[in-house]
Amino acid sequence: MDTSHRKSITILMAEDDPDDRLLAQEALAEAHLLNELRFVEDGQELIDYLQRQGNYANPDSAPRPGLILLDLNMPRKTGREALIEIKANPTVRCIPIVVLTTSKAEEDILRSYNLGVNSFITKPVTFDALVDVMKILGRYWFEIVVLPPVAD
Repeated sequence: MDTSHRKSITILMAEDDPDDRLLAQEALAEAHLLNELRFVEDGQELIDYLQRQGNYANPDSAPRPGLILLDLNMPRKTGREALIEIKANPTVRCIPIVVLTTSKAEEDILRSYNLGVNSFITKPVTFDALVDVMKILGRYWFEIVVLPPVAD
């Protein structure tokens, strides 16, 4: 299968825990995904990034993501609050969002899907399991699924 297009798709991860950000970056590399991974640390930064505000005003330093990995529990603005804003915004609502969180609560799962997430994944507890998740995510989102065009 042709995977040459994968490199150009940016993954944006909204995650407040620096250790989880580092693990995700290492797992992505270990999974041999060529996608650029960018980070924001809370829901407000996620909205700023997507709306190109503040530190993210320059399109070169804030390319439009082709996939968002979203933690639900973050400071300032939670992932849930950011999700509501994203899905209400016609310019970014078509970007696929995968919730990647420690929560296993049925309420969080149901609410996330009702708000429009594409997938809900509970964070694995081991690094090897996280690598496996990243491999599966990469294969699914960048080799199997047809994503909407990334336009700036």
